[in-house]
Amino acid sequence: MKELLFTGAGTALVTPFDQDGNILWEELEQLVEFQIENGIDSIIACGTTGEAATMTAEEHLKTIEFIIEKVRGRVPVIAGTGSNDTHFCVELSLEAKKLGADGLLLVTPYYNKTSQKGLEESFNYVADNVKMPCVLYNVPSRTGCNIQPTTYQKLSKNPYIVAVKEANGDTASVARTLALCGDQLAVYSGEDNQTLPIMALGGKGVISVFSNALPRQMHELSAAMLRGDLDSARKLNVEYLDLMDGFFMDVNPIPVKEALFRMGLISTNFCRMPLTTMTEGNQEKLTALLKKHSLL
Repeated sequence: MKELLFTGAGTALVTPFDQDGNILWEELEQLVEFQIENGIDSIIACGTTGEAATMTAEEHLKTIEFIIEKVRGRVPVIAGTGSNDTHFCVELSLEAKKLGADGLLLVTPYYNKTSQKGLEESFNYVADNVKMPCVLYNVPSRTGCNIQPTTYQKLSKNPYIVAVKEANGDTASVARTLALCGDQLAVYSGEDNQTLPIMALGGKGVISVFSNALPRQMHELSAAMLRGDLDSARKLNVEYLDLMDGFFMDVNPIPVKEALFRMGLISTNFCRMPLTTMTEGNQEKLTALLKKHSLL
């Protein structure tokens, strides 16, 4: 069995910006501490939720370095370094490795996309050149590219490809992947509302948006599943499912940033364009959800 980077809940951490789009480093440090103090099992730097797609390479690496320094080894830090340019992905990944990242999050190529053969060759190329634990990230709604279970089976033979963040919304596909790959590929849910079913199938946890606001609750839900306490996990899932869904009523990370702003955890709800603020109607819906869960 390959060594797991983590089990349980990992937070795909937001990046706080001021109204001019500058990174608010002090607030980012406070978010890191909030996560660790509330029992989170891993932090993912510069993923989709961190708005890495709008960062320069310099900003990207500086943010990864900053988070690693502030975490101080207390939990694993996984750096988002995926790209639709495989050679650039290798360059960025090697820099993240030098900075001390515990693992890499590698999204499937977007826009130019590729075939299943191309996915296999590209991910193997990155893993073989970087030589550190890699978590593949399958999110076809954003990339237009879906990794098939048989492709996972081939990729799982690479010693550096250790896991996948699965966000294709297809639990039957997850079941096939787990059946084909066994303990050679860990599966993390990439969608909060799929955490319970994916872990019931044998998944090892979740890479979460919801846990930006409620890290303790997502840690407890995934921990309950890991110890086989389905009743406790089901209770938490039922209690917070509406909020998990609510954080996706607009494009991620718009709603969760709005929630963190309302909760006083960040000072602005600013997202870099092309992302923008929520509509008035969605703001009202989110406010109602936050009040329901005593977060306001």
